[in-house]
Amino acid sequence: MSQAEPIRVLHIITRMIVGGAQENTLLSVEGLDRLPEYEVTLASGIDRGREGELLSRARETTRLIVVPEMGRNINPFSDLVAFWKLYRLIRQGRYHIVHTHSSKAGVLGRWAAYLAGTPLIVHTLHSLVFHDYQPWLVNRAWWLAKKFCAPVTDYFISVSRIISEKAIAAGVAPPEKFRTIYSGMELDWFLNFKADAQAIRREFGIPAEAPVIGKVARLFPLKGHDQLMDAAPAIVARCPNVRFFLIGDGLLLEHLQQRARELGILDNFVFAGLIERERIPEMIAAMDVLVHTSLREGLARVLPQALAMGKPCVSFDIDGAPEVVIPDKTGYLIQPNDSAGLADALARLLASPELRRRMGDAGRRHVDPAFRAETMVEEIADVYEKLLAQHRTRITRFNRKTRPALPNVATANSQNH
Repeated sequence: MSQAEPIRVLHIITRMIVGGAQENTLLSVEGLDRLPEYEVTLASGIDRGREGELLSRARETTRLIVVPEMGRNINPFSDLVAFWKLYRLIRQGRYHIVHTHSSKAGVLGRWAAYLAGTPLIVHTLHSLVFHDYQPWLVNRAWWLAKKFCAPVTDYFISVSRIISEKAIAAGVAPPEKFRTIYSGMELDWFLNFKADAQAIRREFGIPAEAPVIGKVARLFPLKGHDQLMDAAPAIVARCPNVRFFLIGDGLLLEHLQQRARELGILDNFVFAGLIERERIPEMIAAMDVLVHTSLREGLARVLPQALAMGKPCVSFDIDGAPEVVIPDKTGYLIQPNDSAGLADALARLLASPELRRRMGDAGRRHVDPAFRAETMVEEIADVYEKLLAQHRTRITRFNRKTRPALPNVATANSQNH
């Protein structure tokens, strides 16, 4: 679309912890803002927890606006304040596109954008907030929230095909409003990473000859650590010196340590705790196999990351996992909660270096270039261009109605935080 001024875009997310949705959003904002056609701002709430944070990087690399009242948990008063602040921000910033991420920001941000007269509203589904592992009333409430926001949403991006299919089947919106764009990452960082794996093992007390099964995930419910623990005794029986290398911190740390102690396999577990995002490639380098046992996930970024480093993956067959873990090619898919099947697949890989090498090589080829941040940014920009062309009259009317942009709105706000 030909414009005398760049297209102003605001991305809104509930929080900037170290997580897949947050990394996706940050890389999207950074990449889109490098394109001459766009001027991109990021708005985020604050959530201090044990997962780590990406706000520091966002402050350095983006036009960041912090809305402190926007938190993950529902709080009527804070949510109302956050909504009002978002509405004022959107009105002042005169954004042509508001692009929301995550549940809370998705509800507040889309309605604030609609009421502020934003011409185009886009929402990314990183997963489905309504799922089988929650009470029926909660499930229905989130489903209604998605339906409530759908009429003011011009387009949906999802990080896996299955998420699009489930949302369409649930009646969130028709198929023509969806496009799957894989969650991009700094793929060269993983493809070309060179590390002394033995040095990493020494750092965490892992014997040089021990086979290592790694898992990268917050120690939270539904991330599947208990399911891995269920399979662990059978794996230890077949491979006594195996180490389970768990990267992440969270509420379940003490619980998982106690379970391993009771099973008599605590020495086989290495709880690395919260690791800086920049060190994740080092952690993966120290693994022989990556396991992913989450019970729900849009498409876990650690799967293509591990494959990019030549590590085969064993995952529960959920959501977007089958789009990267190809059975007998890049790893194995196991039915959720099948501890015997999980143990067998992992033990089979540990027993065969040649099988691991073959699957790892296939994995590298499979994820490049599909999971590059550059690919993701190009495809998001393509969505924007199509929407801008489709709604050209709406954009023209908006440009005529709105006043000249206030100078340095984003910069002024970000400096206050």
